[in-house]
Amino acid sequence: MPHNDHILTLSCPDRTGIVYRVSGLLFELGCNILDSQQFGDDESGRFFLRVHFDLPAAVTADSLRERFAPMADTFAMDWQIHDARRKPRLLIMVSKQGHCLNDLLFRVQSGQLHAEIAAIVSNHNDYASLAASYGIPFHHLPVTPDTKAEQEKQVLSLVESEQIDLVVLARYMQILSQDMCQALNGRAINIHHSFLPSFKGARPYHQAHARGVKIIGATAHYVTSDLDEGPIIEQDIERVDHTMTAQELTQVGSDVESLVLARAVRSHVEHRILLNRNKTVVFR
Repeated sequence: MPHNDHILTLSCPDRTGIVYRVSGLLFELGCNILDSQQFGDDESGRFFLRVHFDLPAAVTADSLRERFAPMADTFAMDWQIHDARRKPRLLIMVSKQGHCLNDLLFRVQSGQLHAEIAAIVSNHNDYASLAASYGIPFHHLPVTPDTKAEQEKQVLSLVESEQIDLVVLARYMQILSQDMCQALNGRAINIHHSFLPSFKGARPYHQAHARGVKIIGATAHYVTSDLDEGPIIEQDIERVDHTMTAQELTQVGSDVESLVLARAVRSHVEHRILLNRNKTVVFR
């Protein structure tokens, strides 16, 4: 029998009976729970739950939402039910460094990442041919300080017309405006080198090489109006040493950035991330 997979995610004030009530309702409707993960945070006093389940053919997702809503109100839940079979639609933004873009394109095409890349936006034309080779629409939207507001309106128009679920800043080297960040709240992920704030500005790996660093890494986070201060989703590091050139550090850093961004995007499209104030709960 084909699966009718759905994913329930929720957070609410922590109290007894939450798992019992949720699993009981799913049982009443004939759902088969495939996987369940939970976390109670003593610090924030909130409870987080992700349940992956098989929905019977006789039960629609809308009817499940109707049955679930009264219980959600009782427990003051922030909740969503997702169709796990649907591929979330991505818009990737890139500038002149294409390693993260190339990695995501391959992962999606090869089926490693359950998503669909609906469009690529860049303020440069460098990767138009790469996008064409994958059959993905490429939108060259140059930006200057004078045209920034209009360019961002064009991006948001694409987000709406293409029904984009997630915007991925794959080394997009432009700072988004506060209005843009608010419009994409919870729907945009950025990747940066973990040298921030120690090595700001251009050529961070060359700065790191000059300082003789021993560990380099990358951080993926949700985009907020506070530059590079959004809730962290994923991080990783690699050890380096004195024998490596700045170019070799850059290559290692590019590899880490690609891996960390791919993990963050996968966690988002698989509905594994729940916000906990200015932090995230990421179920594996």
